[in-house]
Amino acid sequence: MSDRAGLQSPHLSEQEQKQAAENAVVRSLVIHEVVREQGERELERSVSGLAWSGLGAGLSIGFSLVTQATLQAGLPAAPWSRLVDSFGYSLGFLIAVLGQQQLFTETTLTALIPTLTSRSLGSLVGTVRVWAVVLVANLLGTWIFGAIVAAHGLFPADTYAAMQSLSADTMAHPFGHTMVTAIAAGWLIGLMIWLLPGAGPARPLIIILLTYTVSLCHFPHVIAGSAEAAFGVVSGQASLSAYLLRFLAPTLLGNVLGGIAMVALLNHAQIAGELNRPDADAG
Repeated sequence: MSDRAGLQSPHLSEQEQKQAAENAVVRSLVIHEVVREQGERELERSVSGLAWSGLGAGLSIGFSLVTQATLQAGLPAAPWSRLVDSFGYSLGFLIAVLGQQQLFTETTLTALIPTLTSRSLGSLVGTVRVWAVVLVANLLGTWIFGAIVAAHGLFPADTYAAMQSLSADTMAHPFGHTMVTAIAAGWLIGLMIWLLPGAGPARPLIIILLTYTVSLCHFPHVIAGSAEAAFGVVSGQASLSAYLLRFLAPTLLGNVLGGIAMVALLNHAQIAGELNRPDADAG
């Protein structure tokens, strides 16, 4: 609702006013507070709790690779095929985000908001701790998943070939191209997390639409892409140096820049003045 949410219209009955309140747009300050509280909970979690949750997210995100490859294998080689198989990319994100598992690009936003709000050294150290633990656990999960699905005979030959194609595409571009497009992925995933508190029943749709866009536009994501790239390394299609230099380094840098600079900083900056107001909590 607008800043005049506390005023009641004389033209509405009590029931109508209640309906208006239930359908009001959630204010930016409210969303910020929801994300901040989520980040505070992450900062308070133990290393083992973060690690197990991060490992689960890394394993879950691997289903994006399998689902997209299965759809791709069942579609004809046509220009429109990508419009359909990209929906498979959303599955891993649906599992990880709705399952409350720690996903690094989600944590990039949520764990930073408390630091931007309090501006304390302790909070910054806690943010870096969460980032490091979740990133390592996520990547480990993708490598485990990639090693499992790389086993020959586990999937039909056409699905296996589709996974190889997705893996090759992940590491097909130079450092600069990958980093710049990864900024867009970091922006969209961070924006997705910012939209979810006010999405209500539309949460799954928000996740599907934004992650579908990431896949459709070939924007690399450091965790989902790691499952693809790790599959390529384990299956002998790519080298470890290609994984590190052509995928991981530029994608991680781009995702972090997109998540921090374009979402956390900008969305925090727009309500920073309200946070300093004595009546901010009342808004």
